[in-house]
Amino acid sequence: MDDLLAARALMGVSLAFHIVYATIGIGLPLLLMLAEGLSLKTGEEEWHEIARSWIRPAGVLFAIGAVSGTILSFELGLLWPKFMVFAGPMVGLAFSMEGFAFFTEAIFLALYSYGERRLSRRAQFLCTIPLVLASAISAVFVISANGWMNTPGGFRMVNGVASDIRPLIAFANQAWPHQAVHGTFAAYVATGFAVAGFYAADLLRGRKTSQVKRALTLSLAVGTLSLPLMLMSGDWAAEALAENQKAKLAAAEAHFKTVAAAPLIIGGWPDPETGTVRYAIKIPKLLSYLANGDANSVVQGLDAFPQGSTPDPRIVHPFFDLMVGSFFIMAAAAGWFWWLRWRQKEVTLKRGALVLVIIAAPFGMIALESGWMVTEFGRQPWIIQGYLRTSEAVTPNGGLLLIFATFLFVYLALSVGILKLLLRRQGRVEGGKEVLHG
Repeated sequence: MDDLLAARALMGVSLAFHIVYATIGIGLPLLLMLAEGLSLKTGEEEWHEIARSWIRPAGVLFAIGAVSGTILSFELGLLWPKFMVFAGPMVGLAFSMEGFAFFTEAIFLALYSYGERRLSRRAQFLCTIPLVLASAISAVFVISANGWMNTPGGFRMVNGVASDIRPLIAFANQAWPHQAVHGTFAAYVATGFAVAGFYAADLLRGRKTSQVKRALTLSLAVGTLSLPLMLMSGDWAAEALAENQKAKLAAAEAHFKTVAAAPLIIGGWPDPETGTVRYAIKIPKLLSYLANGDANSVVQGLDAFPQGSTPDPRIVHPFFDLMVGSFFIMAAAAGWFWWLRWRQKEVTLKRGALVLVIIAAPFGMIALESGWMVTEFGRQPWIIQGYLRTSEAVTPNGGLLLIFATFLFVYLALSVGILKLLLRRQGRVEGGKEVLHG
């Protein structure tokens, strides 16, 4: 493994772990707000108990997300110094504003977590509103920086130097709106299904309490309602790729040759040497229709771009298919659950439906991680699309393989510890009944 690959691997591993923490840090506050709102509206204490049971995972994941995010900020400067020299004036505004959102989130998470005995129920509910907004806005600001890497703007190149810098234009780059909206809904889907899977497993273990059933219903409702919104924003993102990131779209769809009435390719293995996709399912004209709204329109393939300037479809296409396939797995599980819920007028206890929810539980996170893989690998070989190659931005210092191996071990150990902490239950007795936390 050379230093470039080690630097990319270290950044990729750090991002992969951070995305998990950050995603739940975005989705869990929404569940807290809804549970507290239902407690206020119905006057039922159980909804408040459900919300309080999510405090520990919210706090732990917020803290770990802050640490992993700090590590990433150091890695940007240490591993990619030329990137920071070029991009710093353009993405600095987004990262600075993310800091304000982060501190707002920290303040209201602390107020909500430690204010149970000092704040009224209404005040506790009101604390969750800025918590939801700040967590989502924090991600939106960070996504602005990534969007700029995909569709850079807000500057002019003068003698090889970025000049006439306009940070607001760089902030509101072409990729930012659809990436931010799609990423936010994906976080709600991932969190909703992950939490639902936890409570579905509880029901299978025989813990058939009202609290478990309500928590399952609420979390799966958030995941299910966010699914079509994620799908629609994903379609918006695909249309934007067709307009502004044509090479990425071609790699994601394993579309080698520029043709009219381009077919949609599902599955298969791309072969760049022959320009074909083995074992794939092809739906005639559908790619042209999805990309341009015209089934007979021309869609640019990888052959339309200079050799060595396009992503590798052998990486991008499988991740794209995994992302899309994950949607259908979650939709099937949710559809079956809600059909039985409507038929039986209560939360189903049928083993098949609960097992399907458990199977679907990780696919929200799998879809989100796969989507980021498409975003990042789909931009290669560029770190700033069209301006700076990844190989040109990496640090000239060596010894990165050892650092990568060390951080990989640390992240794995940290993840095991977090899982053990979050899955451990703590109980107390209130009013003659056991209240479980975790």
